Amino acid sequence: MAQAITLVESGRADHRAKAQTLLQTLSNQNQRQKSEALRIGLSGTPGVGKSTFIEAFGMQLTALGKRVAVLAVDPSSARSGGSILGDKTRMERLARDPNAYIRPSPSQTQLGGVARRTRDVVALCEAAGFDVVLIETVGVGQSETIVASMSDIFLLLLAPAGGDELQGVKRGIMEIADLVVVNKADGDLKAVATRTAADYAGALRLLRKRDGDPAEFPKVVSVSALEEQGLDTVWDDITALARYRRETGFWARRRADQARDWFEDEVRQGLLRQLSADPAIETAMAELANAVARGEETPGAAAARVLAHLAAKSKTGRA
Repeated sequence: MAQAITLVESGRADHRAKAQTLLQTLSNQNQRQKSEALRIGLSGTPGVGKSTFIEAFGMQLTALGKRVAVLAVDPSSARSGGSILGDKTRMERLARDPNAYIRPSPSQTQLGGVARRTRDVVALCEAAGFDVVLIETVGVGQSETIVASMSDIFLLLLAPAGGDELQGVKRGIMEIADLVVVNKADGDLKAVATRTAADYAGALRLLRKRDGDPAEFPKVVSVSALEEQGLDTVWDDITALARYRRETGFWARRRADQARDWFEDEVRQGLLRQLSADPAIETAMAELANAVARGEETPGAAAARVLAHLAAKSKTGRA
């Protein structure tokens, strides 16, 4: 499993070819076996207790007989590209569970709170027979909403409010959350967490109702990952929403839309690789970039010239 993930995360051309062959083979196998994991995306502000929640939640799922994969994405340095990748050390119990697999990956400066090849790794986990795949993002904000495009259920983790937190949460991520989980509802913070959950429940009622979901969703629940309280409620809500979406056909439509988005993203990334791999285009881009920096060209016009050059070369290649 580790070797397969390393292969699909590699940027080398020969590794990419092998990875695509592997993924296509596994996809054909999955279609025959109809194996399908529940993909759960999780995001939350730093310090909200994502790792503690995931470990406690994962332990509960393995106790129910589920095989759980955790894909934890750590932020990469914009300068060195390095990551700490310390999620396994923060989830010691779950890391030792034979029915759980934790894979930390660097974001590699990829926006969206996920690593470049997270979708491929999800496909590997599904082919390996995991029942639940938990995708933990690097943080919370407008860019992290991309995790919702590769998950079936999206959880937003929040800490008990410390003042104006309602205004601090991005509206975009609130609108796509299926379940808002207020963590740290224990000790002195228990009453505050209860009030925070009530505040968010009221805020969610002001948002436009989403088509296709039960009337009670999105929901807000308060939990204590430290004391492992309320986790059963979270799982019950997740399974109820997943069952409803399957029965209404929303699940299949969402998976189809995600596959289509995945394909379009691969095409865009492939075009960018072509641009960087062509010496002539790379030289032209460098010259145009300097012209843009000097104010001689607008960014839009310079980009149009590069794309026109690529289109002309494509026609020449076909001829």
